[in-house]
Order: sequence, then structure tokens, then C-alpha cells
Amino acid sequence: MIQLDDQKTYPGINPQVKLIHFTEDEQKIIKKISGEWYITNGGGEFNLGPTSQYKYFLIKPTDNYKELFNIELEIIVIFSNYTTFETRSLDAVDFVEKKYQSLRLEKLCCVLISNDENVVDRIGELAKNDQESQIVVPFSYSELLSNSDSYFLRNRFKAHFYTRDLFAFESPLKKDLYFFGRSDLVLKLVNRHKSNENTALFGLRKTGKTSVIFGVKRVLDSLGEHTVFIDCQNPSMHKRRWNSALWYILEEIKNQVCPTLVIKEEIEFTELNAALQFESVLKQAKEKLKEKSILIVFDEIENITFNTSPSQHWTNDLDFVLLWQSIRTVFQKNTNLFSFFIVGTNPNAIETAQIKGKDNPIFNQIYFEYIPNFDVPQTREMVRKLGRIMGLQFEEIIYSKLTEDFGGHPFLIRHVCSIINKISDSERPIRVDKYLYEKAKAKFHSEFSSYVEMILGVLKNFYPSEFDMLKYIALDDMKTFNELAIVSPEFTNHLLGYKIIDKNNDHYSFKIDAIKDYLLTKHKYEKALDSPKERYKEISERRNSIEPKLRKIARNQLLAHLGKADATVKYLAVLGDPRKTKYSGLSYSQLFNARDCEIYFEDIRKTIIKHYDIFKNIFGSNKDDFDHKMQVVNKFRSDAHAKDVTKEEMDVFRLCISYIETKIEEFID
Repeated sequence: MIQLDDQKTYPGINPQVKLIHFTEDEQKIIKKISGEWYITNGGGEFNLGPTSQYKYFLIKPTDNYKELFNIELEIIVIFSNYTTFETRSLDAVDFVEKKYQSLRLEKLCCVLISNDENVVDRIGELAKNDQESQIVVPFSYSELLSNSDSYFLRNRFKAHFYTRDLFAFESPLKKDLYFFGRSDLVLKLVNRHKSNENTALFGLRKTGKTSVIFGVKRVLDSLGEHTVFIDCQNPSMHKRRWNSALWYILEEIKNQVCPTLVIKEEIEFTELNAALQFESVLKQAKEKLKEKSILIVFDEIENITFNTSPSQHWTNDLDFVLLWQSIRTVFQKNTNLFSFFIVGTNPNAIETAQIKGKDNPIFNQIYFEYIPNFDVPQTREMVRKLGRIMGLQFEEIIYSKLTEDFGGHPFLIRHVCSIINKISDSERPIRVDKYLYEKAKAKFHSEFSSYVEMILGVLKNFYPSEFDMLKYIALDDMKTFNELAIVSPEFTNHLLGYKIIDKNNDHYSFKIDAIKDYLLTKHKYEKALDSPKERYKEISERRNSIEPKLRKIARNQLLAHLGKADATVKYLAVLGDPRKTKYSGLSYSQLFNARDCEIYFEDIRKTIIKHYDIFKNIFGSNKDDFDHKMQVVNKFRSDAHAKDVTKEEMDVFRLCISYIETKIEEFID
């Protein structure tokens, strides 16, 4: 059959297609594929390098395959007539892609037909080792020629489409294939470099900053320009003093883009002449690179910034000032020699006017912006494009919910979608509705809070005041938040820049609900409580939470150190009569079960304190301090409310029980 109209696609071969350049076996394979796909183009034969020869043709999905895999565009099919699969065979796909308009071909997938009998296993290994590889549906010549199963083709496509989780990316994206939503930003950054302007980009962890860097590099590479990547997190950079750091930057230029560069020994880059050497070598590099300017990218800038670097000379000395005095001076003296691109979490490095009493050389000198989060159309583009290949058909409302609930943060959105993929039925395609989305969202909040913790980690460790402000909003302590916002408005500006919070008529709210939920869960017991009822509620919740855990720890530790018989005797002695006599017939485990035995918080306290040598590795070496904390917690039990708990008493309770909770969690984990 042939293609009949514009609406439906039937299996068959376009009458215009010529197959004479294919072998007899290859023609048989094409005709077999045409039983389920529409062959649109007979392709041709081509060489890659002096010895590698390949053939290709194009196929279009029929209605059945469109429904199964949500693909509309044509797919490249490569013939590789070699008995051993080599990864360069996939370069043939790139070669063919360049021959056609970008909107005609499906970029995320291709078909490879090889004479290697083990090609399926080899492609499987390749996909495991390269997250960013295309979906390659592999076949061997022999199986296509001999297999008579009418579902063989369809099942092979299912196996390679539906089993791959395209949302589960942890590392920065180095290729264009899965890069979404940031193309305009990349072009803006490229144009600033081409205009000999410096720039900076800031954002929280996992917002895609490094993927943007790779995007800029790809564009500049395509234009014949040069990008040098300096990872400031590398100890080879931040462990060096400022003058040696200039030498290191030049070494990276040599290693990455200009191997013939001649650089003096590091020891010759003294404090007196390092800047001169830096300028001289950069001029040499420009000559060798045919007058092309270099973009020098400083990623993870916090690592060579005052107050935040892990190396003392950047944190406490003037290395930051001297480095940027040198770089800025060379930049200003020379047109189109280089430009620099600073990337980090926080713009503090370029917003602080003075450092240790000295002027900051890059204060207000660099255009900067925060990396933007995805809007609904960008979320839709990414989720729909990846989801359809995996057999996930998202309802339109899900794109806006993903954007709203996770603030357009691409890393979080991907991981929620990855959960959707994992909890969905294996029979695909499947419709992703509100029920399935809410189920995945709940699972993310309960099991994957570490992702949010990782994103906020830089704030918590390096910018604690900004982290505290987020807590105040989450806990609805707007009084403290507003006081800090007035004193240090830059904190609020940063949080707005990160796109974590939003401001509307002087009212602040969270843009990323996942972060708000995380902070509420993690810090719910830091909220200021005004009423006695709220205080009693927290006391009850926290006591009821730790008591069974303490019972279990006491039971297991006594048993492990004393043995069942001796542990039973010692524990009954703590209970004393009449309970000692009443419960002497119970088993050891029943003695610690509140359903079988009358047991109190005070009994556990006395047991632990009496045998503290057994427990000191869990609760700390200071027995008296731990005993005091346990007594404070026990004092505020629900039947002991002779009067209201004051704010000061509540603060003491929180301090004591937080210590015990931490020790319990550390031991259990």
C-alpha cells in the first residue's frame, strides 16, 4: 500500500523511492519494514572517513506507531554492514541529519540495522553509559531476515522506547538533544561575548547553569570561536594563590583550545609580574587562534570568593581583589582579546563594594542575570517531547501544575516526571491525569526531599541569612522576615532572583511550593507559637514520636549488652513493685510494649541513666546533661499541665527535645 492522504499514514513504500543501491538482503529488510512503516525516502550510500561506508533510508510512522509512541516526524534508518558494532556507526545518523531540514526528522530516535549479531546488547550498554544518547532501536540483519513474528518490530520499538527514562538526568546536559527552554539565554550570552562584553549568571544548584555553559560552548564552537572552562571548585584552582591561578587559567587555555601556546613555568608568575605574563600569553593565544577572542568561563565562582571559598587565602586575604584587578586591567587594555563569564549561586562577588577595606575591582562592572525558570510553554515542550517517546501522554493541565508546584525548576520537574514514569503501568501508552500526577507529587515530597535539600544546600552553608528568610516565610513569621528585608534588602533581591519567592504589593509568597513544603516539614517546630493550645499540641506530638523509639533503643541495647535474662531482671528492677511482680511473667519484648505493660517515659529515662555506659555512644558522654534534657521533656507531659507553658519554657523544651530527636535519628540512620 502507499500513502493515500494527508490525514492518515499507511504502511508501504513511496512510489518515488529507488532501492537499487541496496543489496538484495537490504531490500528484503526494507520491504519487511514497509509492512508496518511508510518508506518516504530511499536515502543513499555515503562514506565516513576513508574506510567506513553506510547506507540509509527514511521511514514515517503509520497511525498505529503514532499512537504507540506519539511520533509524527520521519526517522533515520542506518544500514551498517559490519560484523562488529562501533560507536562511530552512530555518527552516520548525525551525517544524515545535516542533509535535511531540522523540522522534518525526529531527532530523539533512530534505527540501526547492523551485521553484528550482538548489536542489541551493545546498544543497551551504550545507553547505560551515555544518558544523553539518542534512543537507538537496534536490529541485526539476520533477525530481520529470519524472524516471522508479526509483533517483532513493534515489540523491539517498545523495548527501546518505553524502558528508557529520559527524565532521569543528574548531570549537566552536554548535547542539544535534551536541552530545552534556554536557547534564547544561550544566544544572549554568546552575543555579549561577541560584543566584547563580560557577563555573569547566577542561580541555585541544579537550575541548569552548567548546561547553559555547555550550550554557549556548542554555539561558539559552531562559529569557530573558543571557550575555556575554569572549574573554580577544582582544588587545582582554589588551592592556588591569585598569581598562580593566573598561570593555571593560561594552562587551561593551552589544554583546551591552543596546544601550541608557550607559557613560562608557574614559579615565574610572581606577584610582581603575573599580570604582565597573563597579558603576554593571551596576546600570543590570539595570534595562534587567528585573531579569535576567547571566552573564559569561571564556574562555581564561590570557591574563589571572599567569605565563601574553602581555601583560606581567598576567604580571608586579598587574593580575590588581586586576581580580578589583574584580569580587569588586561581586559580593559586590550580590545577583543578575551571576555569572561562568571557563573555561580549568588551575585555577592560583584555586588560587594569593598573587600577587607579595598575596592572590589568587579563591583557593578558586569552585567548579570539570574537563570530563568521554565514557564508553562517551556515545561510543556520538555515534558511532552520526552514523555511521548516513553509512552506518557500528559493531559494539558499537568504542564501548568508542574510549573506552578515546582516553580518552573527544570531539575525538579524532570524528577517528578521520572517518578510518574516509574509508578505508571508498563503497558504503554498511558494517559497522565491529575490523579497520577498527585500520586507522583506526594511520593516526591515523602521520598525525594533530598533533591530540595541539595538545591538549598548552598544557601544553607554559605548564605544562612537568606536561608533563614525562606524559613520565616514558610513558617509565616512575616514580622521577622520584614525586619530583615528592611535591614538587608539584597537578601530579598537574591531570593526573588532565584525565583523561589514572588512579591506582589509588598506581600511575599513561594513560587516553588516544593521548597515551601520541604521547609515546613523540616522546620515546623521552629514556628513561633502564641497560644497554649498550639504549644501543648507540639509537646504532645514530639513526645509521642520519640517515646516508642526510645523504648526500642532501650530494649535492644540492654539485650545486646546484658543478654535476655540479665536485661529482664535489670529492667524489672527499674519498674519496681507492684509492677515488677505484676509483669514478671511477660516475655522480654512484651515488657517494652505499651499494650502489654504499663510503661512510662520516666521508666525509659531511669533505665538509660542507670545503665548509661551502654547508651553513652548514642546520647553523648555527658550523662547529667542528657538526664536533664529527659527530665525537661518529661516535665511537660500531657497530664502535668498545672499551668500554661510559657514562651521561655517552650524554648527550653524545644532545645532539649531537639537534641534527643537528633541523637535518635543519627542512631537509627
